[in-house]
Order: sequence, then C-alpha cells, then structure tokens
Amino acid sequence: MAVVVGLVLRLVVLAGTQVLGLGGGSDSAASSSERSMYLPAPEKTPAASGPEITLAPEPGSSGKKDGPKSSGKPSKSESPRKQISLSASTTSAAPMEQFNLTGVYPGGEGVILTVQRFQDGSWQAFPATGSVSAETFQIPVQTSQPGANRFRVVDSDSGLESNEIRVTIG
Repeated sequence: MAVVVGLVLRLVVLAGTQVLGLGGGSDSAASSSERSMYLPAPEKTPAASGPEITLAPEPGSSGKKDGPKSSGKPSKSESPRKQISLSASTTSAAPMEQFNLTGVYPGGEGVILTVQRFQDGSWQAFPATGSVSAETFQIPVQTSQPGANRFRVVDSDSGLESNEIRVTIG
C-alpha cells in the first residue's frame, strides 16, 4: 500500500514540474532556442506639440504696467496667499481616456474642489470633485466631448477659481 501511494505521489510531482517547467531534463536544449520574451525595436518618440504644464499668472500681473489695481470693489481671488494652480497630466487624450487634473492650493487643506468645463459660453459644473491634501490635489477626469476642452477647479466654500487648462479630445 505504501509503495502504491509513493508511486502516485511521484507521478503527481513529476507532472507538476513538467507543467511548471521546473524540470531540467532533456527539454532544456529545445527551450533555450525559443524566445522567452519579445522586445520590439526602439523607435524615436515624437516631440511634444504643446505645453506640458499651464501655470497661473503671477499675482497682480495683468499685463499692464500702470501700477496696482484700483477697481474699487474687492475680488475673491486677489489674495496672493490663496491661489489654486492647475495643470493636466496630458494635453490630448482619446475619448473617455482618463487623465488627471493636478495642482497646488496653499492653505487649502481639506477643501473640496469642483471641476468646471467651459461649455456653451459659460463655465458649467463637470461631474468630478477632489479634495486638497498636503496642499496638493489630483482629480481623475474622463470626457468624450471632442475638440479643445477648457477646465478649471473651484473651491466649493470660498468660490476661488484656478487658472484654466486645455485638453484636446480626439
């Protein structure tokens, strides 16, 4: 009985090593001539066609050199400390391909940011939100709207808006 159990176990182990390719038997010459991994020939990467990062303008720089603003009415985004800088992980994507809106929001710890897209002449709510952690954020976005899409994020509490970025879907 012990001999029969031993033979059965030996056959199971032998079959297992053959299936897993662990045996070093006579098949080693045949397997060494086969390729175990295919690597394609290297190709040059095409040059980027647009900016990789969109930065917000410096606080107080409006392109004019006539001194500080004096519009008479306060603005929510005039504070130089609270500014949301937004960038995208790509400048172009395929329809429904996920890309990330990332950025920095100093002093915005724990704030919920809402994504907006410029559509039909105004900024519309887009179904994506994210929170700020360690003064940074990353919000995954997908859209099938073809062409140039303009995005920004807005602080849900204060209404502070980021710079806009463009991602071409096509």
